[in-house]
Amino acid sequence: MRIRLIFNADDFGLHARVNEAVERAHGQGVLTAASLMVGSPGMDEAVAIARSTPSLAVGLHLVLTDGVPVLPAARIAALVQKNGRFRDDMAGLGLALAVSREARAEMAAEIAAQFARFAETGLRADHINAHKHFHLHPLIGAAALRAARAAGFPAMRVPHEIGGPVLQNAWCRVMRATGLPAPDRVVGLRWSGAFTAERVLAALRRIPAGVSEFYFHPATSNDVPGGAPGYRYTDELAALIDPRVIEAVRHIPRGGYAAMLRA
Repeated sequence: MRIRLIFNADDFGLHARVNEAVERAHGQGVLTAASLMVGSPGMDEAVAIARSTPSLAVGLHLVLTDGVPVLPAARIAALVQKNGRFRDDMAGLGLALAVSREARAEMAAEIAAQFARFAETGLRADHINAHKHFHLHPLIGAAALRAARAAGFPAMRVPHEIGGPVLQNAWCRVMRATGLPAPDRVVGLRWSGAFTAERVLAALRRIPAGVSEFYFHPATSNDVPGGAPGYRYTDELAALIDPRVIEAVRHIPRGGYAAMLRA
C-alpha cells in the first residue's frame, strides 16, 4: 500500500477571502479539494470558481451550527437563534435532537435542503463532511449518511487522527465500518486554524501508507467575517503554496476523496 494524499479546504463559500485562497492554493499550490458551505454569503462565487476549475474536487460541508441555514428560520425554529443563524451551543443542540422528535424532523429537513442546494450547482459531488465535525453526533451522522447515499455521494470524512482523543477515534471506527468510504486518517485536527508549513512538513515526514486527508482553513486575511476568532488563516494559505511543501509531495499521488479512495 502506498501513500495517497488529499489536501482539503473547509469553509469554501464562507467569504470571498476564503474563495480567493482556495482558488490560489489549488492553482499555485497543493490543494486538491474543497468543502462547500451552501448557505453562506460567498457560495455563488465559490460555485463559479469550482465550475471554472474542474480539477478541484468539491464536496458538501454540511452546516448545522455556527452558520447560515438554507431553510427559512421559521421552519427550523429548534435549530436557530433569534438572529436566524444556527445555534452555537453544540451540546445543547445535540441534547435537543436527542429528546425532541420535532427538532430531529427540522434537522432532517435542513440536511435535505443543503443536499438539494448542492445538487442545484451541477457540481460533481466528491465528499460529505460537516462544519465543526458535527456529524460525530450519532443522530446527525445517521441523517447525513442517509442523505449522502440517496444523493450518490461517494465518500465522507471520518475525523480520526493518529494520537487524537481516544473516545473520538473509537467512535470514528464505528463510523468507518457503517458509513461511506473514508480516508484512513485526517491530519491537522489538533492544529485546526494553525496548520503551518512547518507542521505540514513534519507530518509528511511521518505519514503512514494509505489515504490521508490534510485539513485546512485558508483565507487571504485573518479577519474573515463569520470566521473563527484566532485562526491563522493566512498561515494556512501560506502552507498550501509553500515551495517546500510543493516539493515534498511532488511524487505522491494527490487528489479529491473519490479519486484517492479509488486508487
